[in-house]
Amino acid sequence: MKVVILAGGYGTRLGELTDIRPKPMVEIGGKPILWHIMKIYSSHGFNEFVILLGYKGYIIKEYFANYFLHQSDVTINLGDNSMEVHNNSSEPWKVTLIETGKETMTGGRIKQAKKYVGNEPFLCTYGDGVSNVNITELVKFHRSHGKLLTMTAIQPEGRYGALEFDGTRINSFLEKPKGDGSWINGGFFVCQPEVFSYIENNFTVFEKEPIETLAKEGNVMGYKHHDFWQCMDTLRDKNKLEELWDLPSPPWKNW
Repeated sequence: MKVVILAGGYGTRLGELTDIRPKPMVEIGGKPILWHIMKIYSSHGFNEFVILLGYKGYIIKEYFANYFLHQSDVTINLGDNSMEVHNNSSEPWKVTLIETGKETMTGGRIKQAKKYVGNEPFLCTYGDGVSNVNITELVKFHRSHGKLLTMTAIQPEGRYGALEFDGTRINSFLEKPKGDGSWINGGFFVCQPEVFSYIENNFTVFEKEPIETLAKEGNVMGYKHHDFWQCMDTLRDKNKLEELWDLPSPPWKNW
């Protein structure tokens, strides 16, 4: 299976961090969050990626074009314009980078991956979130039910502590509990190729008409993930991920 990654958004809520780079290239622990996402999939044996570019996509192209330079020691001989790479620590990845247009919506971007994915099932996710979801089990679940789309469902943490009152006396306090019990879209999809036919054009938002229609038809199944998941929507989220990366065992690092 190929892994399709949405990497074309503006990331405006990250402020100045995305003035000069696309959101998936914002770094966590010195590596783009896009790299972390790819490592998650690669650890489960999925090494073919189709990355859907938009805003400042050339920066992502340059990153992979110069991957050896980013990962290895090099000796550059200016006299004969040669370069020797030392300590090569590259990845077993095949990466296809598609310019999908800056204003294209999520569905439109995914639709443009069709010619590279072909008539095969594919994995799909967003370029701004990490998780310790078991991709191998996710794919196994998808193959077991025979529907067109599997969506990973998560329950996000609350942002604030919760108080329980008895009159004016506080009976209990729980720091940042899970939300109100609702499950939300956590990305990490598995899709049958028929999903492409539900996307009309570049202006189609994948999370609206396509998924809503598939759900009404009974073609969407939810894979409930009860463990770690974190997106990077805001600077606060980025700082939280940085703190987690500094732990002895970052919760999404399974490689």
